[in-house]
Amino acid sequence: MTDNFKSVLENILKKDKRLVDDSGELNGNLIHEYASSLDEGLIDLLLNEEATREKFFLKVKDVYVFKQNDFKFFLDENKIDNSYTQYANRIGLSTGGKFLKDIDDVVLDFPYKDCVLEGGQSTEEGTDTYFEYDENEQDYIEKEAKRKEIFFNQILAKDEIDRLTEPKAFTNIKRYTEKGEEKITSFNRDEKNQITDNLLIKGNNLLGLHSLKDKFKERVKLIYIDPPYYFKEKQGDDAFAYNSNFKLSTWLTFMKNRLEIAFELLTLDGLIYVQTNEDGQAHLKILMDSLFSEKRFVSQITWQRTSEGRSALGQGSSFIINSTEYLLCYTKQKKPTRNFIKKRVEATEKALNQYSAIFKSEGARELEKTIKDSKGNPIKIFKHINYEYKGIPSSTSNKERLKVFDFLVREAAQQKESSLQQKILSEIDPNSLYSVEYTPTAGKNKGKSRKAYYINGGILLFLRDYAETDGEFVYRLATMNDFWSHDEIQVTGIAGEGGVNLKRGKKPEKLIQRIIEMSTKPGDIVLDYHLGSGTTVAVAHKLKRKFIGVEQLDYGDEDSYKRLQNVIKGDKSGISSEIDWKGGGSFVYCELAKNNQKAIDKVMSCKSLKELITLFDELYKKYFLNYNVKVKEFKEKIIKEKEFQNLSIDRQKEIFARMLDLNQLYVNVSDMEDSQFKLSDEDIALTKNFYQL
Repeated sequence: MTDNFKSVLENILKKDKRLVDDSGELNGNLIHEYASSLDEGLIDLLLNEEATREKFFLKVKDVYVFKQNDFKFFLDENKIDNSYTQYANRIGLSTGGKFLKDIDDVVLDFPYKDCVLEGGQSTEEGTDTYFEYDENEQDYIEKEAKRKEIFFNQILAKDEIDRLTEPKAFTNIKRYTEKGEEKITSFNRDEKNQITDNLLIKGNNLLGLHSLKDKFKERVKLIYIDPPYYFKEKQGDDAFAYNSNFKLSTWLTFMKNRLEIAFELLTLDGLIYVQTNEDGQAHLKILMDSLFSEKRFVSQITWQRTSEGRSALGQGSSFIINSTEYLLCYTKQKKPTRNFIKKRVEATEKALNQYSAIFKSEGARELEKTIKDSKGNPIKIFKHINYEYKGIPSSTSNKERLKVFDFLVREAAQQKESSLQQKILSEIDPNSLYSVEYTPTAGKNKGKSRKAYYINGGILLFLRDYAETDGEFVYRLATMNDFWSHDEIQVTGIAGEGGVNLKRGKKPEKLIQRIIEMSTKPGDIVLDYHLGSGTTVAVAHKLKRKFIGVEQLDYGDEDSYKRLQNVIKGDKSGISSEIDWKGGGSFVYCELAKNNQKAIDKVMSCKSLKELITLFDELYKKYFLNYNVKVKEFKEKIIKEKEFQNLSIDRQKEIFARMLDLNQLYVNVSDMEDSQFKLSDEDIALTKNFYQL
């Protein structure tokens, strides 16, 4: 019977040409979408057929009511989707029968990686004390356990979102310089009237990004984020480690919401790096391919987080130790063709021994002739006399060689594939020293005057052009690759970098230094909207880049605000000694003005149900509750029920918090002059100055 009806339904649906692909097969995703939106055409089609009218409609007097959920359930159970085109033309993550890219739900909050969070705002590692009976001691023993996670990953569905992403008002705005905290009257701007201040923003990062969108669209050269990681093992299938309700799809939606808006801020040649672990890497790669397209993928960098022979926390008995993390790099539009830095790789003794001559002086030279390359461009050939060039005895130690590092050369044989070299060598005496000068018309040195030396039938290569030395070792300057070893970038000893301490999750300044130096130039804007302890903005400031940092969580005295103050004062940790950092500069700190977020903070600070009940009067008088909350019933009935009173305090807090309207977490710019929000005249004026209202 069901099979027969399935065939009937498929034939009916195929009458609507919108629901079929080019080959005439049904597209289940579109059918779901039209059913969810109560599409008039779809409902009319089903209503006009007797079989579907009886199956999916309820007649109430003379009115037919569409049983939407029954219809969608039948689609899912009977796989009403013959279209393979969606899989041939589009590959991506899906959930609930829809591609993740097409889902408009918004995940507002998520706990930060490696943090224990209480109620969503505190990252202080805490413990709970409890007593357990010990048979051996025949007594109750006091014990401690890590405090359980009660962070709520709040989600708004598309039809619940109204004013959520409007620009937000700012409060507590201040500028910090070498002289300390200063009052700010306006934001600094350039000749294009664009804000030039470094910015540190406290508040929900999704809403912060939306508030930056108009003023910083296509102005950010680099985005680096170290977001919360997805861990699959600790809580079973498709679950986030901190809470069994944090599913993979929720984590990916959380990432998607922010990546989409952040991508708009990038310059056309801008880059975004997203750091993740092995559990989330594959899913995140598919998501980013889907959002940005595979054509914009630049590289996946593997960073060896721990050295050989060491196991990471909790992996002591693992069959294969996981010692790496990944950085997924995408470009906004134009793929980079030049890396601003090279890797330093310790040169082998064999490679060093190849540089077996010293070239100290070119002596005097005289133009002997001018020839032309294949394109007719001139090449000047000079002959040298009285030059200083001699071989190094093979018995000479490397220590002695390094004393004349700048003059070490080797004779490289002519390259058969180089017609230019062949032509030059055919014009000179192999027993004398010659130099040639020319200006390339193509390639990386296009338009730059070049000079090369030839002797003994080969070209001279200087070691200094390919390597550098610290006086003891020689390091080869290699093209940057996608494997960064622990020897290059270590995590040991970084806990106190910047004068702030985090037990886990902190990234080394050396890691961020490499990313910034290879992707930007001084003066470019760097953005990190999962700022944590502030490593990204600290390094960006030391490297003379502009920065924007956004962070919601409260790290107390171990936050980015304190770290940046230390940097401006001349912080000596991290990369400071390497770049001879002396301090200086400034930044502007501001907070998204809280509305319902302030209420959530108050809920989380309650210690008992009695405090929550007392607070509830304030909640419905001063803040915005969900329109469907039955305030009177909850206050007069629910909270008096024994079942509710027996709930844990954490669960009670969650219920109270979920009654608040999540669209009203922060104050919108359009509402900021309303007296109920109590923003100061200064805050309002500076917010207007920021948005140029």
